[in-house]
Amino acid sequence: MPVNLHITIAESSAIVRLGLELQLKYLPGFRIRLSEVTSPDGLAEGLRRNKPDVLIVNPAIPGAAGLQHLKEECGCPNVKCCALLLHPEDPALLRTYDAQVSLFDDAGSLRQLLEQLMAEKRAAEEDDDSQTLSSREKEIVVCVVKGMTNREIADRLYLSTHTVITHRRNIARKLQVHSASGLTVYAIANKLIELKDLNG
Repeated sequence: MPVNLHITIAESSAIVRLGLELQLKYLPGFRIRLSEVTSPDGLAEGLRRNKPDVLIVNPAIPGAAGLQHLKEECGCPNVKCCALLLHPEDPALLRTYDAQVSLFDDAGSLRQLLEQLMAEKRAAEEDDDSQTLSSREKEIVVCVVKGMTNREIADRLYLSTHTVITHRRNIARKLQVHSASGLTVYAIANKLIELKDLNG
């Protein structure tokens, strides 16, 4: 049974936008509804009106830099945001995105990306139902407390870096803890890790 998905594409170039839409429309396993944002001024209104599952946006569009604030303001905090890469971008700028889509991606890459994003979105929505940490989130807390980077955590737990970042955001939101030292206190208090494990 196909997965229903609403995708908004924010890109001013009609050629790029229509080419991407054509690829997305015929992806096997998905029934995709598409909407467009063709100008920077329409980004906030497009998000507010469409409430998409996925936003594919050119990072050069003004407003795209403040995505987290924009998502909250528009009432769609769980929308997955993909940077649409038309040329090389500053890696620091891309950290705020859940994923990246390149002009050179084929249909198989797009399908894999959407499957990953939807799995992450479902996991985040399930976690919203409970303020207690899932077993996966507890594993990630322990890794953070041990000083591991997102990439190291992803390799250790066989996840993508984007999934680790999503879990870390959920952990911070649930616990209202935004520092490694705060997570250390939580982990010790909840017997996720022992003090002696931190000194080794």
